Amino acid sequence: MKKGIKKVLIANRGEIAVRVIRACHDMGIHTVAVYSDADRDSLHVLYADEAICIGKAKSTESYLKIPNILAACEITGADAIHPGYGFLSESAQFASICESCGVNFIGPHHTTISQLGDKSQAKNIAKKAKCPVIPGSDGVVSSAEEGLKVAEKIGYPVFIKASAGGGGKGIRIAQSKDEFVRLFSAARHEAQSCFGNPDIYLEKMIVNPRHIEIQVLGDQQGHYIHLGERDCSIQRRRQKLIEETPSPALNSSLRKKMGEAAVSVCRAAKYYSACTVEFLLDDHNNFYFMEANTRVQVEHTITEEATGVDIVREQLRIAMGEPLQYKQDDISYTSHVFEFRINAEDPANQFRPSPGHLEYYIPSGGKDIRVDSGCYAGYTIPPHYDSMIAKLIVKGKDRNEAIQRSLRALREFHIGGVKSTIPFHQYMLKDDVFLSGKFTIEYIDSLIDEGCNFTLETEELPELAHV
Repeated sequence: MKKGIKKVLIANRGEIAVRVIRACHDMGIHTVAVYSDADRDSLHVLYADEAICIGKAKSTESYLKIPNILAACEITGADAIHPGYGFLSESAQFASICESCGVNFIGPHHTTISQLGDKSQAKNIAKKAKCPVIPGSDGVVSSAEEGLKVAEKIGYPVFIKASAGGGGKGIRIAQSKDEFVRLFSAARHEAQSCFGNPDIYLEKMIVNPRHIEIQVLGDQQGHYIHLGERDCSIQRRRQKLIEETPSPALNSSLRKKMGEAAVSVCRAAKYYSACTVEFLLDDHNNFYFMEANTRVQVEHTITEEATGVDIVREQLRIAMGEPLQYKQDDISYTSHVFEFRINAEDPANQFRPSPGHLEYYIPSGGKDIRVDSGCYAGYTIPPHYDSMIAKLIVKGKDRNEAIQRSLRALREFHIGGVKSTIPFHQYMLKDDVFLSGKFTIEYIDSLIDEGCNFTLETEELPELAHV
C-alpha cells in the first residue's frame, strides 16, 4: 500500500469509531481505540486491536485533548489518525499538528479545512467556482451598523451566522431592523463563547427550503466524483433526524447540476478525501451553497448503500495516496435508502435526553437492513456526549418499498431502559406530509410548535416486558 499505513488510531467514539475500525480491518490495517473514563466499556474499545485511555469523561479532557491523542499515537506506534465526525474532525489545528508530527491525518490538508471551515471563506470559494450562493455579506461583518446596510440590501428575514459555526449552532434570525441590532450583539457573544471566534457574516434567509447535500470524493491526483444527494430536510432545531436518498424533490437534471456544482467547489478548494457540500433548495428549484463539511458525515451510510461505494475505505485509500478507483460513469443509483437516527431522547417530551442503562437492546435485521451502533444490551449510555444509540439504514427498490420495510424494521427494534426516538420515526412513516415527500426543514419544528407528541394512537406498539 502506498504510504504504508499500518496502524490507524481512531480519535473518536461510538458508532463512527466502530465503523472506521471495521473498514480498517477489512483492509488488513491494525487499529487503536482511544477512550475516556466514561467509555471504558464501549464497543469500539472491544473491537479495536489496541485501546488506550486518554482522559476523563469530559470531552475537553479526553476526545478534544490533542496532546493526549498524539501521546496515544506515540505509545502505540499508530502512523495515521482517523478523526471520524465531531470532536476534532474539522480542526485545522489538529490536522496541521498531525502533519507536522509525521502522522497521516485521514482527511484533507489542514489549509483546506481552514478555508472551508470558515463559512465566509467557503462562500467566496463557491463564488469563484461559479456555484450559486445565498445572497449575503461579502465576508465578515465588523459592526452592527455595517450589518444593517447589508440586511437592508438583501432584505429580511436575515440569518446572522458565526463564521466558525456548525451543527446548527451560532445562528440568529432577524426579522426586522429593530431585532437585528440586538441579535447581532448576541450572535457575536455566542460565537466567541462557543467557537473562540467572534466573526459574523450575514445571509438572506431562504424561507421553507429543503436541505440537500452532495457527497463528493476527491483524490490527491485531482480526480473528483460525486455520489449523488442526500435529503436531510427532516430535522428538529437544525439537528437531522431522518435522511434519504434519492431526494423526492430532485429530478435527474437538477441532480446533475447540483452534483457538478458540488464537485466544482471541491476542485476550487483543491480538496481531497470525502467532502459533503450542503445546499438549500427553494420551492422554485433554485439551489444555494450553504457549507462544505470536511469530514465523513453521520449519514454517509445511505450513500454507501445506494451506490455500493465504501466511503470510509475510500478515505483510507486516498490518505495513502491512491487514486480514486471510480469514475463518474461508474456511479449508479438503483434503490431508495433511509437512515433513521435512533437517539436516547424522549420525542413525547420535547426530545428530552434520556441517557442510562440499556436493559435490553435488540436491533432489527433481515434483507436490506443495516444497523450502525456502538451500543449493546447492558451498556450504559453516558450523559457526557451525543445521545445516539444507533443508525437504522433501510433500503428498498423504490421509496414505497423502503418505507414499508422501514416500518417493519422499526417494529422489530427493541430498546429497554431508556426512551428512544423510535416512536418518532414510526409516527413519521404514517404522516401524510412525509409520505408525500413534500416537506421542508421547518416541518418538524412546526409540528412541535403545534404540540405534537409523535405518538401513534391507532396502533399498540410492541414492548418487551422481560428479556
